[in-house]
Amino acid sequence: MNTPDITFQSLAGLAGQRIGSSSWITLDQARIDEFAHCTNDTQWIHVDVERSTKESPFDGTVAHGFLTLSLLAPTVFDVLISRMQLKQAVNCGLDKVRFLAPVRAGKRVRNHISVVSLEDKGNGRHLLTTENTVEIEGEEKPALVANATAMLIA
Repeated sequence: MNTPDITFQSLAGLAGQRIGSSSWITLDQARIDEFAHCTNDTQWIHVDVERSTKESPFDGTVAHGFLTLSLLAPTVFDVLISRMQLKQAVNCGLDKVRFLAPVRAGKRVRNHISVVSLEDKGNGRHLLTTENTVEIEGEEKPALVANATAMLIA
């Protein structure tokens, strides 16, 4: 576990700046299949390797957009939340979610996180908005860009 080194005051000063990038995460077929099972989204472009290789414009299966989106919470925790002294961090929502490129099975992704704003809501609560750009290793276009909000509770 990281030693807390980011305070609300220092975080507020980072508005408009990239604060870090997460570790790489591989979106392999096993992870895609697990997500399909959990969400009942078994569309063939995600789970049918043979058909996707023959018929898909992506030459194989692709990760669900919402699987890629679901990585925001753990990557923001890794890059930022784990570096703060908090009682709790609660996801509040997403804005401006854009899926820009498919993530082919086996590709690695990582999240580049920037602070958009930090609003003091009183009683030790701060509303954090981050911009998240999920890069696909070796590709020019990111998988997605989304703003996420979380209530940070000290």
